[in-house]
Amino acid sequence: MSKGLNDAIQKGCETGVLTSASICANGEAFDDAVNEIIPKYPNLSVGVHLNIIEGKSLTESPLLTDNDGCFNNGYGGLIVKSFNKNFLAQTEQEFRAQIEKIIEKTEVTHIDSHVHVHAIPNIFKLVVKLAKEYNIPYIRTQWEKPYLIPDIRPHLGIKYPVNVIKIILLNTFTLLNRKALKDSGLSSNEYLIGVGYTGMMCDDAILYGLKTLKKACVAEALIHPSTDGKIPSRLREFEITQNENLKQKISDLGFELISHKELLNR
Repeated sequence: MSKGLNDAIQKGCETGVLTSASICANGEAFDDAVNEIIPKYPNLSVGVHLNIIEGKSLTESPLLTDNDGCFNNGYGGLIVKSFNKNFLAQTEQEFRAQIEKIIEKTEVTHIDSHVHVHAIPNIFKLVVKLAKEYNIPYIRTQWEKPYLIPDIRPHLGIKYPVNVIKIILLNTFTLLNRKALKDSGLSSNEYLIGVGYTGMMCDDAILYGLKTLKKACVAEALIHPSTDGKIPSRLREFEITQNENLKQKISDLGFELISHKELLNR
């Protein structure tokens, strides 16, 4: 999405805290990511970050964009439009263009999306179809067990209650989407950490999230790190990737940091 994000991902790879990343085909720093970052880190698992929320489309898709080709639907609008066959056809066309742009440049292990748009059940079914067609073996799901960290400050503003509503919505969608996954032969995570504390992620948000989970499970800890400082929360999330002690703390809880590649190879 930006060079600051690319730089943060590179530095997170170097510490070993960050194991996988997802790339946005319509991001302004796409070329920098595929030419300067990904070739240097062959162990980094790269995913497709499907995007019909922000930036310009790669295709002519008037139900997704304004007259300038910029995506102009909010999440609620996408839920409503997901029952429209023409909208789904244009979404499929756009998703295909994004997937093909990325797999032309790098091996892809997984699919997720900007603002979790692929969690919308009718869109999720479409993504399952495309994942099978393009031999992408893993799709993120969004089941998160609610939990609290000891620091009271993140819970005082409007962000946390809004994020709790997101958890309820995404957990409901995940219950429906797991049925679509069941017979697909595709892999997914059992849990996600990073919805309740979206925009407020820190070491404790990861560690206390893990403490709520059974040990024999696959969980994704979702962060948006950046080094450019334009969004303070992303700079704080970059600091997560630089804390090498975090790896030991995760291990002490009975979990192993692993990439999508390693997971799928097992």
